[in-house]
Amino acid sequence: MSDDQSLLRPGQERSTRQKRALAAVLDQSDQFRSAQDLHAELRSRGEHVGLTTVYNQLRVLADAGAVDALRTDSGETLYRRCATDQHHHHLVCRVCGRTVEVEGPEVERWAERVADHNGFTDITHTIEILGVCAPCSAPPGPMTGRAAVIALPEGE
Repeated sequence: MSDDQSLLRPGQERSTRQKRALAAVLDQSDQFRSAQDLHAELRSRGEHVGLTTVYNQLRVLADAGAVDALRTDSGETLYRRCATDQHHHHLVCRVCGRTVEVEGPEVERWAERVADHNGFTDITHTIEILGVCAPCSAPPGPMTGRAAVIALPEGE
């Protein structure tokens, strides 16, 4: 979905270097990332893109459905270009950002029932499940890849 046309606002006909650079970073990212993180990545690649430009382009991409956006527990918005254009939900690790795209037919049926019961039509919904993945919740140790803190007896 890195097609330059997906980066354009309605009525725009050109794709700028900054838009293409942001698209490249998004295409190479598997995790949800903040605008600040994406901006830092662009800067580390030698791209001269302002943070405001990154925010504006992410908003345009999210409005167009070219990226998914989710709000974390702390209120920060994170962005990710997803592997599917189909409606789906995300399971996201709060520690490492690992993201799994999930379908939720039960959730879809529940949303329809709730809307119907309350007289709502033309509904949409967004459901993001935040938690801690198995590798991040494993006790620290040599096999987990996470650092273990070892307390030495006093005096050593």
